[in-house]
Amino acid sequence: MRITLDQLRSLQNPVIDLLEILSLEGQHYMARLSLDGKLFLLSDRQGTTSLFRSAWQIQDTLASFTIRETQVVHPSAYHEMVGMKPAEIEPLRIRVQRQKS
Repeated sequence: MRITLDQLRSLQNPVIDLLEILSLEGQHYMARLSLDGKLFLLSDRQGTTSLFRSAWQIQDTLASFTIRETQVVHPSAYHEMVGMKPAEIEPLRIRVQRQKS
């Protein structure tokens, strides 16, 4: 599902349980938000996924919201880079921030 910043702002006291900053090729990042057990891609009003130039830009954009945990998620293409058949490898997850419980 998709959500815009305006829709996010219209929610009453939204709490983002997990902000995943997904690293893409070409030095772009997108934001996947976990809200109330549902996953949302941050998108613009036309339904196009919002792309950012850095993880910091995403964090700055969402700074006014309560975020319990933030992770940068970087998929690995290691097998392909060394000439092996593509394989299913879990992405690298780097915890950037986490609230104390």
